[in-house]
Amino acid sequence: TETLLSDGSSLDSGNSIAQVTGSAGSIIRAERTALNFLQRMSGIATDTARYVKVVEGLGAQIIDTRKTAPGMRYLDKYAVRAGGGANHRQNLADGILIKDNHIEALRSKGLSLRETVELAIKRASHTIKVEVEVTNLEELKEALSGGAHIILLDNMSSEQMSRCVEIVDGRAILEASGGINMDTLQAVAQTGVDLISVGSLTHSTTALDISLDLEFV
Repeated sequence: TETLLSDGSSLDSGNSIAQVTGSAGSIIRAERTALNFLQRMSGIATDTARYVKVVEGLGAQIIDTRKTAPGMRYLDKYAVRAGGGANHRQNLADGILIKDNHIEALRSKGLSLRETVELAIKRASHTIKVEVEVTNLEELKEALSGGAHIILLDNMSSEQMSRCVEIVDGRAILEASGGINMDTLQAVAQTGVDLISVGSLTHSTTALDISLDLEFV
């Protein structure tokens, strides 16, 4: 196999990606599987590159989520990097993310959000960061007072996000998440958040149209 374009390269309709040499039978047997991988990963990389271009110069970084196809996480996340984005956690061991259900579970035991964050930091290795999902300014302030390293702003308006950026003032990394698409992306980036996570990059990607054509010599 001869690779004609490296990973992350731009391409136009009609460009050749690679040239495969072998018997027609073996090539045809492998065709569908190989194209499925190429089309999915190229689609993810293409979508990621579009998002990255929109936020260029605004200081925000496009990242993925763990919403990947079963068995495809490594490849899906590699495709995001090829498109110019960055990866969120590969797995649960990469960091502690305190979400709404975790918060409610510990509230039922009498712990406030601040105490939940403090407990997570106390029990975590010094190499692990703690991220907290919040939905309003009061939760943001609690997470910040508890020492959260990263705060995820879940389904907030651009106005709310801007206010969060002012309150935090660089004391924690801010991640915007929740239904962000091409129509809302620029406004979100302009709020001053550090990260913008887009689940659709991997859970709702559109495969790039790639075909294999036989040539006999």
